[in-house]
Amino acid sequence: MTLQHPARKGEDGRRGPFERFAELASNFTASPLFAGLCLLLVAAFVAVHAAGLGAEWQLVVGDTMTAVTLLLLAMLKNSERRTEHAIQRKLDAIAEALLELQEDQPGDAHERLREAVGMEERL
Repeated sequence: MTLQHPARKGEDGRRGPFERFAELASNFTASPLFAGLCLLLVAAFVAVHAAGLGAEWQLVVGDTMTAVTLLLLAMLKNSERRTEHAIQRKLDAIAEALLELQEDQPGDAHERLREAVGMEERL
């Protein structure tokens, strides 16, 4: 286990299984299908309580909602950190390229800026 920033793990162009899963989960949770499933889960929660079913059913539905919430939190945080890192890399590349331009000293900052602009395809 590593405490490395999620975006730094994939800097070599390869993403690990969790990053790929997080990306797929992020795409799925942004879909209308997932919104519909969440509505069904909330409707089941209300129906179980309205019907006065036993505590076992209430626990099953409540625990399912809790598990979905925790998974969504993990996926959201992973996505947030990768996006944050991508934005920071782009800002750094822009600042470096502008500095080179202002000082009229050509360097490789323009190439790094070009790479940073397309980096969301790699993340």
